[in-house]
Amino acid sequence: MARALQRLSYDTSVGKWHPSSLALCEEAVAAARSIDPAETARANVLYQALDSCQRQLYMAGRRAEGLAMRAEMLAIGRAQAELSGDPVVKGLHEWAAGLSEEGRYAEAADAMTELVAAILPDGPASGGLAWSLLEWIAALHNAGRSSEALAAFETLVSMEAAEAANDRGPMACHLYSLIGYAQMLDTHGRGEQAVLARQEALALLAELADTGERKSWSGYQASFWAVLLTFSGAESDRPAPDGPRPPSGAAPMQWSPDAKRRYFDSLQALREEVDTLAARATEDPDQHLAELVRLHRVLTVRSAIYWENRTHLFAERVRSLFDDGVCLAGRLSQHDPADGTRTLARILIDRSTFHTAAREFGPALDDFRQALNCLGEVN
Repeated sequence: MARALQRLSYDTSVGKWHPSSLALCEEAVAAARSIDPAETARANVLYQALDSCQRQLYMAGRRAEGLAMRAEMLAIGRAQAELSGDPVVKGLHEWAAGLSEEGRYAEAADAMTELVAAILPDGPASGGLAWSLLEWIAALHNAGRSSEALAAFETLVSMEAAEAANDRGPMACHLYSLIGYAQMLDTHGRGEQAVLARQEALALLAELADTGERKSWSGYQASFWAVLLTFSGAESDRPAPDGPRPPSGAAPMQWSPDAKRRYFDSLQALREEVDTLAARATEDPDQHLAELVRLHRVLTVRSAIYWENRTHLFAERVRSLFDDGVCLAGRLSQHDPADGTRTLARILIDRSTFHTAAREFGPALDDFRQALNCLGEVN
């Protein structure tokens, strides 16, 4: 009965949720709860019913109830793990993501630390470790645990380096992780280490420009880039204090429906705000140009994440935004060389990673070299 109700909630013939999907999922949970506790299948049936229902609750904006169901899922997962001896607790990832969306970063960091500790010994063979590391790094960073975040980032960089060296992973993912690591090192005042990381990234990008990837990959590296782009853009973004925010370090498919809607529905308003500010910046650059560059970067990052999540032809949708961002940063660099030149370097690196995601390695290398020149790091 519980499983039948879950199936009814989604009409596969038209690919849409049933108008009464939430009610059907709540009824599925009630049916699952009524199963005799002695029945061995009860835990799995209840877990699946709760999982379906929490999604519907989040879609309806009933976040507290959705998070409560994720907590119940985690309790089931812990009980099952204790019985089976499996170190990986089912439901821990969903719980951490829900906490992160609510801004409960310390708890999210603890949950992701537990999850990564369980899956790290098995290495990257399953394919999911890198994504969990990204979420772990973000949760630690947002919780203010900077030393742990940097150590976690170093783990990711080392893993991606080994995967690329042994032709088990794209060189591009190693590159993105190095660039993200350098940016976080800069953020936490470790400039000398950041310079070394960027020099390593430069050598890797030069190889990509010369020979391309050593083998063909499915294309998931663009999604990896998009997630790391949120790290780069976080310092420019200033989300509204109320309401959900996407879980840091997670791909959009992992976001709750209302967090995703809130994030992407902002694009039109951002575009209008950028256009209005552009006119003011022309008249009074002292007052408005730096803010225009910041806001345009927010628009660029959010647009890039939106389109990468929807089409493999994302590059043409956002190319002009990256180009316009470099032009604006160039104006700021001329107007205010002290701060503007470093901003220009940051936005050139953004465009370099965009070119890499679009497999345009020559232009990516040109942008990266220009960025290092702005930073005074060219040998």
